[in-house]
Amino acid sequence: MSRYRGAKLRITRKLGPLPGLTNKTSKKDSRPGQHGKSNKDNKKKLTEYGLRLEEKQKLKFNYGLTESQLYRYIKEARRRQGVTGLILLQLLEMRLDTICFNLGFGNTIANARQIVNHGHVTVNGEVVNIASFQCRIDDKISFKPTTVSKNLITENVKINQRVDLPTHLKFDSEKVEGQVTNHCSREDLMLELNELLVIEYYSRR
Repeated sequence: MSRYRGAKLRITRKLGPLPGLTNKTSKKDSRPGQHGKSNKDNKKKLTEYGLRLEEKQKLKFNYGLTESQLYRYIKEARRRQGVTGLILLQLLEMRLDTICFNLGFGNTIANARQIVNHGHVTVNGEVVNIASFQCRIDDKISFKPTTVSKNLITENVKINQRVDLPTHLKFDSEKVEGQVTNHCSREDLMLELNELLVIEYYSRR
């Protein structure tokens, strides 16, 4: 299954705000589809499976993952010792495109992924063009030492830099350089999500 490239606001109308997918909001308040009702008046309850599916979809669309990619992260989170749901979120937040998004290099994760894929980003001084690259503690993320990369990322940071930077990241505005200081905490996650339901969704696979 390929990565979703359709209407983004249609997804947020169904699943709620997804900061990694888009920072725009729809003027419509109804769920998409022919029989969509106003979210305020829609009293129809989802089944347990439906709830788990929507939480899984939130994670998938927010981070721009395919179904197979997400399942691989689930398996890796299960393999490691600790709370599976938190480990899953930490793996996703340590992706290079997610870190670049949190640092303000792009206005969405998709935009940050494009910047990484085009070779504008360095990790510890080396150009890395793989968006799924897993960063580690003490890694330093900056721009490729070219005028084009510097101007692109510097301008993006001016527009997109978050006031409340996650506690596992530091940012040096003079050097335009970010550093990973720790694994992310659950409170730093911008996405409203019940990760336990995602783990339950994949429990039979």
